Amino acid sequence: MGFGGISIWQLAIVLVIVILLFGTKRLKGVGSDLGEAIKGFRKSVNTEEDDQKPSVQNKTSGETLDAEAEPKKQETRSGD
Repeated sequence: MGFGGISIWQLAIVLVIVILLFGTKRLKGVGSDLGEAIKGFRKSVNTEEDDQKPSVQNKTSGETLDAEAEPKKQETRSGD
């Protein structure tokens, strides 16, 4: 038995029929389009997560920092 009650031979026959109907170039194009769509989806999800990170404003310098980022160390001057 193969996947879900479908044997390997049945899968091979279906694959041959699909290739005959659509051709390899068209299937390759569909595969690349699907890959681009998945990449775009992942990028948009990651961008939305970055936009939702809370920000913290540094009281001494007034700059806005990400909550997860480490604050910058201020330089100290000697002799002031």
